[in-house]
Amino acid sequence: MKTLFLFVFLCCALPLQAQVVDLYKMPKSSENQTALRHVVLLKFKEGAPSDGIEKFERAFASLPSKIPEIRAFEWGLNNSKEGFDKGFTHCFIVTFDSEADRDAYLPHPDHQALVKIMIPLIEDSLVLDYWVK
Repeated sequence: MKTLFLFVFLCCALPLQAQVVDLYKMPKSSENQTALRHVVLLKFKEGAPSDGIEKFERAFASLPSKIPEIRAFEWGLNNSKEGFDKGFTHCFIVTFDSEADRDAYLPHPDHQALVKIMIPLIEDSLVLDYWVK
C-alpha cells in the first residue's frame, strides 16, 4: 500500500515541480513580463461601520474602470492562520506598467476621493511598491 501511495504521489508531484521550475525560466527582462505592484494593506478601526467598509471596497474596486493607467487590480480579505497579520484585514494590489503610470494614479481625483472615504475608517495602513522579478 505504501508503494502504491508513493507511486501516485510521485506521478502527481513531478509534473507540478516541472511547472514551478518553468516559472523561473521565464525571461526577466522582457517588456511584457515586468509589472509594478502597488500593495495596500489596511487595518480598520474596531468600530468602523460595515457599510462604510463595504462602500470603501466598492470604491477601490471601481478604480480600474476610472483610471486607465491601472493594468490590473485584485483584492481580498486576510485568510492566514499564522497569526502574524497584526490586525490587517484587507489587501489590495494595483498593477502598473511603469512608475509614471503609478505616479499618475496617486494624485488622480478618483484615487483621492477613495482616500477621503478611507481616512475615517482605518486604524493603520501599509503600502509597498515593488517591481515583479
